[in-house]
Amino acid sequence: MNLIVKANLIDIVEKEIFAAEVTILNKKIISITRISEVLSTYILPGFIDAHVHIESSMLVPSEFARIAVKHGTVATISDPHEIANVLGVAGVDYMIENAKQVPFHFYFGAPSCVPATNYETAGAVIDSNDIDALLSRKEIVYLAEMMNFPGVIYKDEEVLKKIASAKKHGKPIDGHAPGLMAEDMKHYFNAGITTDHECFGYTEALEKLKHGVKILIREGSAAKNFETLISLLKNYPEQIMFCCDDKHPDNLIESHINDHVKRALRQGHDLYNVLRAASYNVVKHYNLSVGLLQLGDNADFIEINNLNDFNILKTYISGALVSENGNSFIKSVNAPIVNNFNCNLKTANDFKLKCDGENIRVIECLDGQLITNELFVASFSIDGFAESNVEQDVLKIAVINRYNDAPIAKAFIKNIGLTQGAIASCVAHDCHNIVVVGTNDEDMCKAVNLIIKAKGGISLANGNEELVLELPIAGIMTNQTAEEVAKAYIKLDQRAKALGSKLRAPYMSLSFMALLVIPELKLSDKGLFNGQSFQFTNVFVN
Repeated sequence: MNLIVKANLIDIVEKEIFAAEVTILNKKIISITRISEVLSTYILPGFIDAHVHIESSMLVPSEFARIAVKHGTVATISDPHEIANVLGVAGVDYMIENAKQVPFHFYFGAPSCVPATNYETAGAVIDSNDIDALLSRKEIVYLAEMMNFPGVIYKDEEVLKKIASAKKHGKPIDGHAPGLMAEDMKHYFNAGITTDHECFGYTEALEKLKHGVKILIREGSAAKNFETLISLLKNYPEQIMFCCDDKHPDNLIESHINDHVKRALRQGHDLYNVLRAASYNVVKHYNLSVGLLQLGDNADFIEINNLNDFNILKTYISGALVSENGNSFIKSVNAPIVNNFNCNLKTANDFKLKCDGENIRVIECLDGQLITNELFVASFSIDGFAESNVEQDVLKIAVINRYNDAPIAKAFIKNIGLTQGAIASCVAHDCHNIVVVGTNDEDMCKAVNLIIKAKGGISLANGNEELVLELPIAGIMTNQTAEEVAKAYIKLDQRAKALGSKLRAPYMSLSFMALLVIPELKLSDKGLFNGQSFQFTNVFVN
């Protein structure tokens, strides 16, 4: 049966708008006829998230898709790096199989850095042989972000083998090079890496664009680079794509790539440049089969009310109506439970840290950024043990190995803002060990044990108050609906802010404090780490 759609067609290939009658048969567009009717709505290619970790939504792919289509998203370039760090190749397979159960275009990458570094404990290893096998599969369309930029620059043999496999299979290589400049930038991108989503400065992004790199403008739950980078779209329209990278469930319910589009248009950017960044550029770079509203294309498109409000009325994927007026027609899928959680409960004494110096090296968390700064402040001790200094907002942070019992790594962090209690999460990039920040050891221990008992989750403890959102799938996702997860997450988020946190997304920011490949100072389960020198460093400074 034919499907016929009449609307003003926004042709982002030829850059024109005209009234059209579009006929669809067997998932394909079989005719586009110009008509003289006056029509009120517009159709255009569906949006594509050019880089996202589905796992960070705490939802399985099928549930992510159920919500994303409401916002006009029809496809994602998905890096299953998070679950791969927990379960290896089996985790990648898990994502692919779940994704197949819904009408949505998921394009997965081969996670290039599992583990991301040798300075932390992950649940699995994906080596160059595994990468080659993954890239040989049709479901895997690219080599996912190459976080090990020192390995690229200094020609680590295993890293180069992974890059060589991508070239052999003719698949693009995603980059991850925060702050990289000058000769290091040149060596990194000359290796064949073609994108970067980690630019946190305009000058840095501009320099990468001049190297021919595609810049992904990211606006996620924690990392917000849109305002800094969007002006690049005017002069480099063919090299810009939009992405979220990480999207927590409450934010996903509110918006997705449609937010990038609306904001860019409100700032006066050219309509075709904006829509190409949200679809066309992604399709061409990754050689996707997602349709662009051309004759013979897959029938993937959205209908909007007008060019001013840009509200999504309908979303079509492969000719099927998957969302209308904010209602998704994709059904929730019950996914099997898989996990890798093997540590025992902790005691408050496990979180004690002997004071070994007059000063401490402190992680400075920056709201809306993944990068951190390194600060030096006077240590605060009681009975010979270094403690959180709530008045100075210098709190104890700890990372606990979730895969086996090991000593707890401890350090200090500024700008989390808690004046009471503790918050914890094992959605902690990249290895998903448990990260906790608190005002005292007792609440830190309670928050961590809530996660250990649940074999995954995010939590809060403040005296007798104990809250946890359980994430039993790999310790980072759940079978709950997006609405249920968002409700529980919002409650935890609000309580963390009630306990003093001034961060826009306390749990998302917390999840990046163990991400060693983002400078400057982070904490792994093995110790405090300097991302600039790429080596461990001491907490105490005399």
